[in-house]
Amino acid sequence: MPAPRRTASAPPVLRRPRAPAVAAPAVPAAADPQAAATRVMQVLPRVMDAMRTAMRAQLDGPLTVPQFRGLNFIDLNPGTSVSALAAFLGVTLATASAMVERLVRAGHLQSRGSASDRRRAELRLCASGKAVLERMRARTRDDLAAALAHRTPQELAALVEGLGVLDAAFASATDAAA
Repeated sequence: MPAPRRTASAPPVLRRPRAPAVAAPAVPAAADPQAAATRVMQVLPRVMDAMRTAMRAQLDGPLTVPQFRGLNFIDLNPGTSVSALAAFLGVTLATASAMVERLVRAGHLQSRGSASDRRRAELRLCASGKAVLERMRARTRDDLAAALAHRTPQELAALVEGLGVLDAAFASATDAAA
């Protein structure tokens, strides 16, 4: 239905602007947990893509991306099981077991029977596995530093502070879930 026409004799209704209500100081949009979560979801995938690209460029020889991810997981969780590794990688137990066997043969990984459960193997990195990870991490850190090199000292300080907040938020969430 079309809007009613105004006649020439009826002047438009003018409204005075409302006076601003006295309120609390404006809060930045990022102070809202939903807005902050949205921003994290927008930014972190780009950062992770840059990290993955840098790490993939360094994969040498027979080490695959899943093997690298597996070594990294085991480094962060020494003594972890093949089942936990499979769950982390999103693969079957058989696939994870085959990967562990290849990494053991390559000298990057050590698999020992658990003292508390004879059916469980505990996974730990060998010196060569640690060396591969450290080399890749150092080169990736260099690539990320190059991408951040043109930021101001204030921006870099804000980034480090924000990452500290993010780390604390998720460390406490992880601790609560455990």
